[in-house]
Amino acid sequence: MKRKSQLLWALFFSLVFVITSGFTVVGHRGDPIKYPEETIQADNSAFNSGADYVELDLQLSKDGILVISHDDDLYRVTHTHAIVSQNNFETLKQLRYDNGEHVMSLNELFEHYKNKPNAKFVLETKIDHGLNPSYELEDKIAQIVKKYHMQKRIMIHSFSAASLFHFREIMPDAYLILIVGSLKRINFSILPQVNAINASSDIVQEHPFLIHWLHKLHKQLYVWAEMDESPALWHWLINRNVDGVVTNYPATGFKYKLAKSGTKKYAIDRTGIYFGKTKTATMMNPYIRIKEKKYIYPNQRVDVMYGVRVDDKLYYQIAEKTFISAEFVNLDLRRKDIAPYQNKKIIAQPKQKVAIYSYPDNQAKTSKILPANQLFKIRNFNGTPKNMWLYTKLGWIKAKDILFYGFFNQSEFKQYHLLPRVSQYSNLVLLAYNPNQLVYNPTFAEAQRQILQIIR
Repeated sequence: MKRKSQLLWALFFSLVFVITSGFTVVGHRGDPIKYPEETIQADNSAFNSGADYVELDLQLSKDGILVISHDDDLYRVTHTHAIVSQNNFETLKQLRYDNGEHVMSLNELFEHYKNKPNAKFVLETKIDHGLNPSYELEDKIAQIVKKYHMQKRIMIHSFSAASLFHFREIMPDAYLILIVGSLKRINFSILPQVNAINASSDIVQEHPFLIHWLHKLHKQLYVWAEMDESPALWHWLINRNVDGVVTNYPATGFKYKLAKSGTKKYAIDRTGIYFGKTKTATMMNPYIRIKEKKYIYPNQRVDVMYGVRVDDKLYYQIAEKTFISAEFVNLDLRRKDIAPYQNKKIIAQPKQKVAIYSYPDNQAKTSKILPANQLFKIRNFNGTPKNMWLYTKLGWIKAKDILFYGFFNQSEFKQYHLLPRVSQYSNLVLLAYNPNQLVYNPTFAEAQRQILQIIR
């Protein structure tokens, strides 16, 4: 009888989600292209970019604390080898991401967001019950979710059906999602226990009938992929009526969510800054882009009220009847993030084709290439410390694709040395450029050694 009651509750909540939720954008580990994954900074960026949920991975430390981490070994994200299950949380907490944040527990995450009701999370259990029969991980997640009254602000997904079956028993009203990489994993012993399937984009493209089939059974379908901002994939997904995506690019997901709903204007309410070298004109209307005799000046702060998408380009409303292209206003960089690079020049990396973009967006790639063996002035900045864009007279360039020119002595490194690791680009030219020879491009380790020798 208890089992039947649980299944009825699961069906009820599945129907509620189908009726009340539209195309859902889930930021995979936050906003990992812009900021170190699974940090508060990455989570905030995802929410600010339009994500409905942020996806996070959970593992248990040696002393039974729920640690937010995708990897068992934290070396990839903290540059220190430390196995989560083999260390107490107080030890793990000493490790830092490139932006200076420490490895975090689920308690700390919920404590930070408890008074921010629009911050919602998808929690993934990183466990294989074929190897670990204990359900301590699931029980502690349920305990902390209830402690912080987050029941209506979380969904739980997992590759482990056993994990989700246990959650159905201890949290009968939880919204549960099974992650699959193969159709063989979807069967009628599992489907009654879950509210949705999270399938790879390859499966959905190969078997598009899956969408209609799951909807007929009152189940939702989420799609996960590397989601490299391929317009073809995004258009295919939203036109096939999937319920949401788990993506590394939440801002792009939000853009397609707006396109699906027909929305053009949305609230932002954040302060931005213009880093351009010269004044730039504003416009009264983004649909008829006639420049006004009003200007934004270098280092001027502006209050961004709304974003408006026109012809697949984003504009910011910064005052009544005053708009500016979003490429000229930065919401995520601070003055100190760009200070070491602001008066430097750039040059293409040897033997590499450096793409030029019409504005700072991966989908705005042009057919033009930055000419080799030429120096260019940096005229503006956009993006984030980890994913910075540079504006030249030819267009926008990704900072990781070029070499910064001008770090030739200790004084030039003063501000660079103060940057957090996430802002320290190692693609630097450390010797004056000789146009008669190729610029030597050192390896990352060589560049770091040379930088340390200069700043000591």
